[in-house]
Amino acid sequence: MQAQELLVALADGGMVSGASLAERAGVTRAAIWKQIEALRARGVPVESRGTAGYCLPWPVQLLGLPAIEAALSPGTRKQLGKLELHWEIDSTSSEIQRRLAELPDFSMVLAETQSAGRGRRGRRWLSPPGLNIYLSCLKRFDAGFAALSGLSLAVGVIVMRALTALGIDGAGLKWPNDVLSDGGKLAGILVELGGEYQGPCAAVIGVGLNVRLTSALHEQAGQPVNDLATLAAGIVPDRNRVAAALITALADGLAQFEREGFAAFVEEYAQHDLLRGKALSVQGALGPLQGTGAGVDTRGALLLQTDEGLRAIDSADVTVRRA
Repeated sequence: MQAQELLVALADGGMVSGASLAERAGVTRAAIWKQIEALRARGVPVESRGTAGYCLPWPVQLLGLPAIEAALSPGTRKQLGKLELHWEIDSTSSEIQRRLAELPDFSMVLAETQSAGRGRRGRRWLSPPGLNIYLSCLKRFDAGFAALSGLSLAVGVIVMRALTALGIDGAGLKWPNDVLSDGGKLAGILVELGGEYQGPCAAVIGVGLNVRLTSALHEQAGQPVNDLATLAAGIVPDRNRVAAALITALADGLAQFEREGFAAFVEEYAQHDLLRGKALSVQGALGPLQGTGAGVDTRGALLLQTDEGLRAIDSADVTVRRA
């Protein structure tokens, strides 16, 4: 019995004995124990109740393409290229990069778990199965890199639109590409560009969205984190519906960005801007800067009001903290 089959057997939250799992799979109980440990190592909170067997502390809903597709409108389904769901993959963005030449525009790749999920500046993105959403989208552009300034900020707005469609409040945006709630990261965005500076190019847009985190995952994250279950007062959203809302928002929002650029998102970004009006400390290649957040401009640059005047921070390769 592989880890995927084991998680399916435990998904309803009921108690299942090791003996029955071993009999069902035609393996030894030791083999079942090894797979239980493999799930635990991935962050799945499998509980052991002695001779009674194993269970999860609550039911887990697994992703399914039929359920996701059923939650999409006919217009969104028609707009998509390929829509794929993998049980395990190194990274959804890496999968798109490997197949960049063959995948059509607006292709979406999801995974139940990632072995090498990554975030901004090479940070690892924890990717336990059965708990969150890991999705990457391929969007091709004809205008070149110069027309894509502000894309990661626009994707932040797009994620906020998906949350609104789900009826979830309490999140905001931290420049350049974090979705936060109560000071903890709710979603991460990674945009990778390839192609020509002034000609055809492609953006691989990765989004990791925390739906439900365990206390152990909070500790492993190495930074404050939050999840949709907390924002929804403990009522865990339907993961397939969350995936469909994110896919719909990406399809609509990226088409809008292609037509109108980031200028069309500036006002909406301002509504969710967690740094506007806050004392900030910015550390980058030009050294430390202190000032007050003054929003973002139409190119997506962070505006910082300093004692010397208004500064525009263009590079995303900086660290921005509340002072």
